[in-house]
Amino acid sequence: MKKVISLFLCLTCALLPLLTFSSCSVDAPEKFKAYYFDYFDTATTIVGYAKNQQEFDAVCEIIKGELEFYHKQYTIYNSYDGINNICALNKTVNGAHKELRVDKCIIDLLLFCKQLYTQTDGQLNVAMGSVLSIWHSYRNEGMDDPAKAQLPPMDRLKDASLHTDIEKIIIDEEKQTVFISDPNVKLDVGAVAKGYAVERVVQTLIGEGITGYVLNVGGNVRTIGSGNGTPWQVGIENPDTDSEQAYIELLQLEDKSLVTSGNYQRFYVVDGKNYHHIIDPETLMPGEKFLSVSVITTDSGYADGLSTTLFLKDFRDGMELIEATEDTEAMWVFPDGTRKYSSGFKAFCQ
Repeated sequence: MKKVISLFLCLTCALLPLLTFSSCSVDAPEKFKAYYFDYFDTATTIVGYAKNQQEFDAVCEIIKGELEFYHKQYTIYNSYDGINNICALNKTVNGAHKELRVDKCIIDLLLFCKQLYTQTDGQLNVAMGSVLSIWHSYRNEGMDDPAKAQLPPMDRLKDASLHTDIEKIIIDEEKQTVFISDPNVKLDVGAVAKGYAVERVVQTLIGEGITGYVLNVGGNVRTIGSGNGTPWQVGIENPDTDSEQAYIELLQLEDKSLVTSGNYQRFYVVDGKNYHHIIDPETLMPGEKFLSVSVITTDSGYADGLSTTLFLKDFRDGMELIEATEDTEAMWVFPDGTRKYSSGFKAFCQ
């Protein structure tokens, strides 16, 4: 008789997989899981089915190696010897950026981001780094010393917003170089880099013939195949952190990504009000239209970028974008707790 065991992964992430294990014989693969805290400044969980611990560990080593590589390439906060990463591209020498030869993965990411910029009518703009860095500093200071928490001055944000032209990012694919022609433009790829890296890792695993795994990198969930013959069960966390209901939807996913953007993590408090990290390029303030937006699609990088975009777009514009995008679904949670869905979202619900 088939036995089914379900449990939650305990992680402080927006999306937590419910792992389902089916066993029909003594030769069935075993379920293993591993936790890491080394990449993209967040928790990573790997769950998969393997013949034994040694086989699972070997897959984890592939994943860890890939995540470390992309983490070092895409970070805006740290430099590494011998690597021209995003942080290096943001630096100026004598008041100007330098043209740098970079790894192809940076070229590919930035080209992907430019495509998203066009598709989202500029809502997702990785050239917003000058604005976002101001918010980052004020948020960190406010979290370190809540009694002295302040909002960034609007005039300073407006001055920074004059230097957010994505066309100032000059990419030469033949020379494999990147040059930022405005010295005050900075890159911030945080809205898409994590999901983009997860998808690249998954494609490596697929190329090795590896299936039956799920990766959760800071809430960016990507399933690879099924959970030993049945879809992976994934819970979307309740954005109302005071509610006793931990999850507002349970989904069944196979070879899909699920990413949620929300206002309930990475925030600080000023005069009793929460100010989160998803900044609207039009208002230069945190978006207030929704509590969270979840996106289901195959590509994790695309899901990552779209969830941020939809969080900032008006609902009707966001719905129009999703309905025009093939094999992509979304769920919006409004400030009053109301939920709305794209036409195919509920097909994934239990």
